[in-house]
Amino acid sequence: MDPESFLDIANQVIKLKMFPYFDIAYCVLCALSVREDLGNGSQVFSRKHPLACWLSYMLVVFAGGMVCNALLAEPILAPIKNTPQVLVATLVWYVIFYTPADIGYKLAKFLPIKIVCAAMKEVYRCKKVYDGVSHAGKLYPNAFLIMIIIGTIKGNGAGFVRLFERLIRGVWTPTAMEFMQPSFYTKASLVASIIFVLDKKTDLISAPHALVYFGIVIFFVYFKLSSILLGIHDPFVPFENLVCALFFGGIWDSLSRLLGSGQVKEEAKDNKKTN
Repeated sequence: MDPESFLDIANQVIKLKMFPYFDIAYCVLCALSVREDLGNGSQVFSRKHPLACWLSYMLVVFAGGMVCNALLAEPILAPIKNTPQVLVATLVWYVIFYTPADIGYKLAKFLPIKIVCAAMKEVYRCKKVYDGVSHAGKLYPNAFLIMIIIGTIKGNGAGFVRLFERLIRGVWTPTAMEFMQPSFYTKASLVASIIFVLDKKTDLISAPHALVYFGIVIFFVYFKLSSILLGIHDPFVPFENLVCALFFGGIWDSLSRLLGSGQVKEEAKDNKKTN
């Protein structure tokens, strides 16, 4: 492809408006995640506890903005001040949980529709990460760490509120902490945040901003579709294992066990000779 054409496409991607189509795709997948987390009792729960079901779903939808606002000492409920967004989110929730014959849920689970929604959600995720980094950069121009944290949480806010979202539904899972077992989306949002910070605040990246943004969109979309179609869920795992082995005690623990077993064998031989 001609580089100029590629750059034009990248510029168009940056200018995409998220509302309403990308918001709808995002809300569809949020509703699916809540319903699948409920398991086989999702229909029964949604009919017995519609308010708890709606609140937990809305927390998932607006989690990134709420958590980031809390960290930045801004109004926590500000993300739901946009009435059209709240209405669209509520309509999607109703369609996924309450349509006759469960047709809304079945359509959302239909693979071609799910793939389109997943790709659109990843475009939306990139926009959220970039907006988070930009907003934090305005408040704290030289605080790279704060920009990275806000961008990461914006990109996968639902993961950071899973404990509270389940608690609204009466389920207590204290081990469901994103810090203990970060998902691929948190790691990808972290990487994207670092790249955006380097792009905005340093001269280390010489490529046009539109290409950087478009590259992250492609990265998000590619691995999301790979997880759906190919079952590749976390490509960061091999690198994490290597880093942990080299820098976080893995190799030293292995050496200690190896040397310890050698000493035990030598002591056993000495005891046999003594006897």
